[in-house]
Amino acid sequence: MDDLVNTENFRSGMVAIVGPPNAGKSTLMNQLLGQKISIVTPKAQTTRNRIHGVVNGEGYQMVLVDTPGLHTPDQPLNREMVRIALESLAEVDAILFLLDASLLVKEIKGKEESLRGYLDNKDVPVFLVLNKIDRIDRERLLPVIGRYTTIFPFQAIVPVSAKSAENIPVLVDEIYKVLPVGPRFFSEDIPTDATERFLVGEIVREKVFLLTGQEIPYSTAVVVDSFVEDSDRITIHASIVLEKASQKGIVIGKGGRKLKNIGIAARRDIEKLVGAKVVLKLWVKVKKNWTHNSSFLKELGL
Repeated sequence: MDDLVNTENFRSGMVAIVGPPNAGKSTLMNQLLGQKISIVTPKAQTTRNRIHGVVNGEGYQMVLVDTPGLHTPDQPLNREMVRIALESLAEVDAILFLLDASLLVKEIKGKEESLRGYLDNKDVPVFLVLNKIDRIDRERLLPVIGRYTTIFPFQAIVPVSAKSAENIPVLVDEIYKVLPVGPRFFSEDIPTDATERFLVGEIVREKVFLLTGQEIPYSTAVVVDSFVEDSDRITIHASIVLEKASQKGIVIGKGGRKLKNIGIAARRDIEKLVGAKVVLKLWVKVKKNWTHNSSFLKELGL
């Protein structure tokens, strides 16, 4: 039987993962997938584009949509990120609204009005996912759950640890209950609809974030200039694009060491992704105020 043909009891649907920056959306997506698709850093607002990940289970297929963090936008790049996140809510069969439980137990009274603004008038099931429960005393969750039960009619409130996978099977079971009957969207061997070029750029950007500490702000983009497959290797040329000339030396480092380390770390992950030997060549370029440049944002897929 064709992999995409409908069966009587098979369930499939689109599920958006949304919430504020740094709540763990990308970590949750990677945990549900069982592999790394979305980049993860300790810094907020790392995800910029919608990324689809495909989860296949016994009798179901979930297409997860990882989105940029919901926040108050203050420049064109941020406005595009929030637009992408909100548009995702109109195209799905269920919504996972992720909050950092370790922050909520310190201050139960949160931004309920903002949450209602994002979720009101949505005619699909909304799950409140309280993440990072590995960081807190579980008894302190009860008043948080009680409060959020009263402010919005969630389908379910599920505490999880996306990092350790605690309660992830419970979350999957809850999502399964609301998936509509329908065929697969993708074959079982496709974990994401993102291209290899896109994922390569994201891997390099992740390493820039991780290896430059707090020195480089979010005005970093990566453009894959070429992706050439030969019989024994893949050769990739990519540009790390910065907003200011003063940032260039930070990324390159003394004697080029920082850029070399970024390349080594990225190449290791890229080889795991493509299953082949990779030659990765990186350049650092400055495009002044690119975060305000609408044509360049379109180049980046925003």
